[in-house]
Amino acid sequence: MAGMQDRGARVRSTLIGLHCGALVLLAATLFAALVAVDLVLGDEQPVAAQAGNDKWLEPARSRLMQAREALPFFPHRANTRGNVVLQPQDFESAELCGACHTEIYRQWRSSMMAQAWDEPVYRALLKLASEATEGRGDTFCTGCHSPVGLTTGQITTALNRSSVEDSARDHPLPGVDCESCHNISARTGLDNGAYVMTPRAHGRPTKFGPRQDAVSPYHDTVYSALHTRSDFCATCHNVTHPFSSVAVERTYDEWLESAYSLNGETCQDCHMPGFAGRAASMGPQREHVASHWFSGANATLLSHLGREEAAQRARDLLARAARIEFEALPERVRPGQDVRLAVRVSNVGAGHKLPTGFPEGREIWIDLRVSDARGRQVYRLGAVRDGETEAGTRNFKVHLGDKDGNELDIEVWNATQILSDNRILPKGYIVREFSFRVPADAVGPLSLRADLNYWPFSQKLADFLLGAGALQVEVTRMTQARARLALSRELARTP
Repeated sequence: MAGMQDRGARVRSTLIGLHCGALVLLAATLFAALVAVDLVLGDEQPVAAQAGNDKWLEPARSRLMQAREALPFFPHRANTRGNVVLQPQDFESAELCGACHTEIYRQWRSSMMAQAWDEPVYRALLKLASEATEGRGDTFCTGCHSPVGLTTGQITTALNRSSVEDSARDHPLPGVDCESCHNISARTGLDNGAYVMTPRAHGRPTKFGPRQDAVSPYHDTVYSALHTRSDFCATCHNVTHPFSSVAVERTYDEWLESAYSLNGETCQDCHMPGFAGRAASMGPQREHVASHWFSGANATLLSHLGREEAAQRARDLLARAARIEFEALPERVRPGQDVRLAVRVSNVGAGHKLPTGFPEGREIWIDLRVSDARGRQVYRLGAVRDGETEAGTRNFKVHLGDKDGNELDIEVWNATQILSDNRILPKGYIVREFSFRVPADAVGPLSLRADLNYWPFSQKLADFLLGAGALQVEVTRMTQARARLALSRELARTP
């Protein structure tokens, strides 16, 4: 009983600025609607055993499916106060926020978050998914690519199937903007957009954020510990198939089960590192202001959209993520000899698997080249041919399958299982082997070069979705290893 009283006092003291009546309405409505799925408020610390940590899996999924009022934007898991559809005027534009939060707005504007709705590859996939599923999942992806669009009821089948150009002209929507994150007051789970959107907690603009001393002349401010933790990110960075329950993306879970989580290093530590400055132009100078670049790994689209500074940040992040090295090389080899090489790839900087997210596209691979002293290439494996990595490439990727075990390249909506997953765990490594025969006329020494490459999706996929030549996919070299092998003059003996 004492523990329950302490917890209640903590909730009351933290949610300063909310009218009691509004808070009671929010809690009561969601408690009734979400059946046995607990609400995790912004000031609560996550506990592994809480029902609030249920993912879109049994038994939570079955309870939700029996109470459709708990899912007003089904199959997306977003909620609002009273589970009502919000009004577009409940939200401010990011440009308005930028008038005071100048530097933060500048950073965000160049991020993939800002482009989440209008990004061409996503929209092409969204159109295919909408048509293939006859609109059954139209709200599913959009709720994390335009939370404001979803919760205001503006997402329609026609809009999902329209072109980027037409929707920008006729029905513009924000991507993941300031309002999308700073109007989240709670979460109801750990995947599929299980957030609670609360833009006007008591009739005035209200912003939830990580500071207890924040004061604004324009909007109410409410401290939210949720915004300081990785489980805030989980709502959209864990994705479970809404009908088959297959784990499509598990970026949060990958972090949760890593040493980074055990050591208290959050998603925000890497993707929102601090800088010294002001969060708002009239605010105090601070030692640590969370940056809003949201750097990830999509240099391709950022460059395509003209955001070169952000694209370079993505390349820099990739360069810090991994290490590649040759293992136990022989002292020398002979012409005509069959040689085996081992290459170790280590995940040294990512708090999740390498790569993570978007299984249809993201791929890391080793491009190994061997040449002799005359510059003649004697072996290569890992080249890009016809818009994809060549057969036999030593890559790191997750492969989804349909109910018949067929691998899915694009049609993730048909996914019912994970066929294979050889991505690299946080602080883990994988050793991949190569074999080749040294030509009899090779001239030593042999030069070895192993590039560790990444792309967010293949050129073949981009060409299929957007048309040949519409988007040039960048192959980003994350890191590289070089070595030399001495070559003896004596030919290898043949058996």
